Amino acid sequence: MVERRGHEPLVVQKEIRKKVTEAEIDSPPLNITEEEPIKGLKYAAIEVPSGVRGRMAIFGPLIDEADAAIIMDEAPFGFGCIGCARTNELSVYYLRQRGIPTLELDYPNTREETIEVINKINTFLDELEEEDG
Repeated sequence: MVERRGHEPLVVQKEIRKKVTEAEIDSPPLNITEEEPIKGLKYAAIEVPSGVRGRMAIFGPLIDEADAAIIMDEAPFGFGCIGCARTNELSVYYLRQRGIPTLELDYPNTREETIEVINKINTFLDELEEEDG
């Protein structure tokens, strides 16, 4: 929906794909470089579990780049990129701290809720376009 409306979606899957397909990665299935843990320290303290820091090395730059955000709460386990709850909480915290336009929704469970979510996203995107225009 976001892309169809002329916006660029910043999605984790594209960033993960870069990590998996780049030739400089020497240690599959780890798919990290020496710089990854260092990048993660910008977003999560050394005391934070390494998995959170590793994920934040990918999520953090996307959050920094974002002009707006749609946050989906209460999504089923298989929705979107699978991560840990602490990474999700930290990501939402950083998004809120950025002060960018943010739409927070609960994952729909019925047809009526799905239609309502689509309408809310379309309205949010319309408002973004009005701000830009």
